[in-house]
Amino acid sequence: MTATLEFAVLLRLIDEGSTAFRAAAASAPSLDVQVPTCPGWTLLNLVQYLREGHRSWAATVAAGPAAAKSAPEAPALPRERQAQLAWLAESTEQLLSALRGSGPDRGCWTWWDTSQSPQTTGAVARHQLQEIAMHTCDAQITVGAPQPLPDEVALDGFEEFLSTCCATTSAWPHKPAAVDCHATEGRSWRLSLSADGARFTRLPTPGALPATASGKDPDPADASLRGTASELVHTLYGRIPIDSLQLDGDRRILEHLQAWEPEE
Repeated sequence: MTATLEFAVLLRLIDEGSTAFRAAAASAPSLDVQVPTCPGWTLLNLVQYLREGHRSWAATVAAGPAAAKSAPEAPALPRERQAQLAWLAESTEQLLSALRGSGPDRGCWTWWDTSQSPQTTGAVARHQLQEIAMHTCDAQITVGAPQPLPDEVALDGFEEFLSTCCATTSAWPHKPAAVDCHATEGRSWRLSLSADGARFTRLPTPGALPATASGKDPDPADASLRGTASELVHTLYGRIPIDSLQLDGDRRILEHLQAWEPEE
């Protein structure tokens, strides 16, 4: 099984993503332009969302494993673009500094306590990379310069979404099902849905099935998705329609999955 991205790589990619986001925002006519992939939001809303998120996670990480979520008040800034983007850069550096100081294995408050992602600073870094990567795509689309996610970000991002946002102990309210997801870059996953919740398994080879305890292959998946890792991630985050992917099996399972809102 291929390991997730190393901690130092996550931090580098967060920094690069923030730089790319600011470059896209700086090239827009103004920060008041609407973001087509985030209905009702402007670029200014995105800048402020990332700025406040980075400050909050920086404080939460720095507070240590016994502390709850921290939400420091951010001083109001003028709407002038340069000041907004400079403040975002500073907030990103605060986040990176807190993560560096903590290292990847220290415990940390997170909102995903029932998922398959650990409650560690490493998992925070992994999720924050996906936050900045997806919103960088939003900003690039807004200014008419869309870019696919880098392969390493997309592959890790798809699995991060499965482990953090899909995996839950809340009961699946439909018939038990298995959904296989295949990235054309050569990685596959299975999401198992049952009364025990949702759990994912990384498949050992593209298209292969995880072996059971008896050594026999389990039943085939009830539905499957196939596309590039970037397409898979964009679909999960609602940026492109599911019909953009190759769909096989029972489409209703995928529709139920998209509409499912597990109980906290």
